[in-house]
Amino acid sequence: MAAKQFGAMFGAHLKMMFREKQVWFWSVFFPVILMVLFMIIFGGGGGSSEFKAKIAVVDASPNVSSGMLLEQIKSIPIFELTEGEPVTLEAGQTLVEEKEIDALIVLPEVEGTSEVGLIVNRENEGGATTQAISSIMSNFVQQANLAIAGVPPTYTLELESITTASEDTSYSDFLLTGMIGLSIAQGGLFGMGDLVDMRKRGLLKRLRMTPARMGLFGLSSMLVRLMLGIIQITILALVGVYGFGATLHINLLSLSVAFFAGALVFNAMGYLFSSFSKTMEAYMGMANITSMLMMFLSGIFFPVANLPEWLQVVPKVLPLSYFVEGMRDGLIYAEGIASSSFWIGMSIMAAWGIVCFLIASRLYKSQSIAATR
Repeated sequence: MAAKQFGAMFGAHLKMMFREKQVWFWSVFFPVILMVLFMIIFGGGGGSSEFKAKIAVVDASPNVSSGMLLEQIKSIPIFELTEGEPVTLEAGQTLVEEKEIDALIVLPEVEGTSEVGLIVNRENEGGATTQAISSIMSNFVQQANLAIAGVPPTYTLELESITTASEDTSYSDFLLTGMIGLSIAQGGLFGMGDLVDMRKRGLLKRLRMTPARMGLFGLSSMLVRLMLGIIQITILALVGVYGFGATLHINLLSLSVAFFAGALVFNAMGYLFSSFSKTMEAYMGMANITSMLMMFLSGIFFPVANLPEWLQVVPKVLPLSYFVEGMRDGLIYAEGIASSSFWIGMSIMAAWGIVCFLIASRLYKSQSIAATR
């Protein structure tokens, strides 16, 4: 009897999913658009990742020292001089104010003076580009002082990056897998709005009068969303690989475990939100708050370690943190399921899913259904 009910409910949810054009837009096309935008903004659009900074130089009183410094500045590969010749201070300040350049470098007017000015827009003072330019110029001035003093540098810095993933793994792969995890999570969080609409129209009240089990009703809806999640991950991975040159190293076992666990967790959370939301606006508001909270605290765009120390405890209790890490393990790290941290994450996600599903089923059985009578 239960199996027959579940099959009928699953078929009904499947038909509703294919009939609803909005479901396909918000669950498939919108995540693709969102991922493309974030990949362009944070990942460099799949093009060259070489950093460039636009600068201008002021050399009000050309002398031997300023001429030497100017030639050395021109030789710094990441600097793009917007003008072929030095500009006046007033013209350079205007360029900075209008944000046509990232910085203005002012060379010393007096021979032998060591002060080199750096003018930036106050609105961009804390930006990454400004910080990079400031660091480069600070090092440049130190090297120039050593050269004038005739002191050879004793120490040099050699940068080497390593990873537990394959050597061809890049930040774009890190961002892509995070966006895939976010899209699947949002599909679950926002995908249960049809249940709110059914309650509003009194359909759940009628369903309550039948022998149908609300737990099976919710489970069948979540499994249909699970199928939609498979479509999501396939399309998003193809866009990432062929549109942005991402490199994936897939471990099917860990990917399958993480995907099924995560998809069920976030569908269960969406099911919970729908159980106590009396209007679509309330449901969307709850889903949006949850999505935005987890989006920036779950290591999607940058490692959790980059967060302030006092805030790093929050990602440890968010299911999206473990889902994204599980997806990255299955898509780029390919470490498999032998890691204990992998199973700890899956256990935390399972706890979230079980609790959300049980609470939602209880609410649908009592409070939510009673409210429609």
